Amino acid sequence: MTPVGSAHDRAVPRKRVRTRHFQNAKENGIPIVGLTSYDMLSAAIFDAADIDFLLVGDSAGNNVFGNETTLSVTVDQLIPLTRAVAGAAKRALVVADMPFGSYEGGPDDALRTAVRFMKEANAHAVKLEGGVRSAAQIRRIVDAGVPVMGHIGFTPQSEHGLGGHIIQGRGDGAEALLADAHAVEDAGAFAVVLEMVPSDIAGRVTKELRIPTISVGAGPNTDGQLLVWTDFAGFSQGRTPRFVKQYANLTQVLTDAVTAFRADVASGAYPAPEHEYEG
Repeated sequence: MTPVGSAHDRAVPRKRVRTRHFQNAKENGIPIVGLTSYDMLSAAIFDAADIDFLLVGDSAGNNVFGNETTLSVTVDQLIPLTRAVAGAAKRALVVADMPFGSYEGGPDDALRTAVRFMKEANAHAVKLEGGVRSAAQIRRIVDAGVPVMGHIGFTPQSEHGLGGHIIQGRGDGAEALLADAHAVEDAGAFAVVLEMVPSDIAGRVTKELRIPTISVGAGPNTDGQLLVWTDFAGFSQGRTPRFVKQYANLTQVLTDAVTAFRADVASGAYPAPEHEYEG
């Protein structure tokens, strides 16, 4: 499948993916593909592979800083990570996750955080969690000229209030999810992430909304898919979510490499003559 922003949408090679390409993708049935990224090395690889957008997620709290949840990660921690990703990505849209506590105070609080990510980190867009409850914040940021990606369904920053990692939108929760989706769209978001939502409900949301929907464990009936890169590459430790398909086992690859390096040093095989400089 032609990547978003490719073919006739790209006048020159490696043209930057813009929010308008997301809308074009939805209208033309082109799947949107996203991964998280927290550093310039992974960002450059994913960008070269035509991943459409890179999310510098608050999941860095788990995957970079070793925290149990995403709740303790801060704006000051995410800004340098976002700057690194934005500097490496030549094509992908770079979306900065607004962490817990950086927008709940109201629209002006949210705008201040968004401006920091745009000015200090060179992000192209921001993402924040919540539907109806965050609509005023989304609208304020969008009115200031900053693109916003919404996030509804299971919202990790609210995991304690939700009672843990609970699938959202089941039964009576379907109507609340739909209300959140429409609130995000009406507030001006260019796309919305649906996390841990039954696929039939996600499909209904996708049909009702004009903006693209991005699945994180919301099945195939959406306009795009997003995964945490350390999960899909077999790099994360602990339980892997049901919706994750592992495309590699980087933990084993690195373990084998480190073991071989240590053995070579212990045996004297490294460094060999070809690794020395002559006097």
